[in-house]
Amino acid sequence: MNVTTKILLTLCVAATCKLNVGRAAAPVRELIYAQVSDVPLALDLHLPEATAPDSGYPTIIWVHGGAWRSGSKESVPIQELVERGYVIASVNYRLSPVAKFPAQIHDIKAAIRFLRANAIDLKLDQRKMIVAGVSAGAHLAALVGVTNGHAELEGAVGEHLQVDSSVAAIVSFFGASNLRSILSQSTPYGLNMRVPALELLLGGDPESRADLARLASPVEHVSADDPPLLLIHGDQDPQMPIQQSHELHGKYKGVKRPVQFEVVHGGKHGGDEHYTPAMLELVAKFLEQHLASVPRK
Repeated sequence: MNVTTKILLTLCVAATCKLNVGRAAAPVRELIYAQVSDVPLALDLHLPEATAPDSGYPTIIWVHGGAWRSGSKESVPIQELVERGYVIASVNYRLSPVAKFPAQIHDIKAAIRFLRANAIDLKLDQRKMIVAGVSAGAHLAALVGVTNGHAELEGAVGEHLQVDSSVAAIVSFFGASNLRSILSQSTPYGLNMRVPALELLLGGDPESRADLARLASPVEHVSADDPPLLLIHGDQDPQMPIQQSHELHGKYKGVKRPVQFEVVHGGKHGGDEHYTPAMLELVAKFLEQHLASVPRK
């Protein structure tokens, strides 16, 4: 039995093959999208019970936070979007105590390639893949979104290296965008969090690892063909300076790419205020607006 057959059987069991609009099916857990040195990399698929459109489900590749050094695919605070007809593929990636940057980007791009390579069997729309994340995961999501085809960041993880890893949109929940400026913008509390996290991610502080910090900064890669971007950030965030989202917003405006910046007034780092029904409705409307114009292949 090949991998796609196994996936199809699992999907059928998870959704009991009876699809209803507006509900979520049981997730499909632990799909292995790649292996690195015999260590499996897995993702979970959170599925609508609504019958897939002829073109397949639009799919959100979700990247968890955790200062690049912790966290897991179990945390999916945007899961309500499944009821809006989105598949959410929540991805585990190598954490910084195990592998330094850019391993994390290589892994996420491999997950996108895996999903696109299996899109027909999984009933996913290859054209409508979105990358989204929170905190450190939002930094990684933004970097994935603005570096399509970047040889150093595409990596060689997984079995589908010839498959496109591009995305149709990016959603960033209070992510970093410039690893060379983040420390100068941080509060003392934020420095206590970010200094050790960045040293672990980069193998040194951003100043001593300037070239790597530049490579890891989404603001350094923004171009006129990047996908639409939605930024969500609390203006009282003590860990991830809101200036990081301002910088990426400014870069997008500078190249006249579609971008929306939603400030959560009084919002700190994380918290339910970022994932209220109204906020997820805003996310859904942003995606619907921009996915509607994705050309057919």
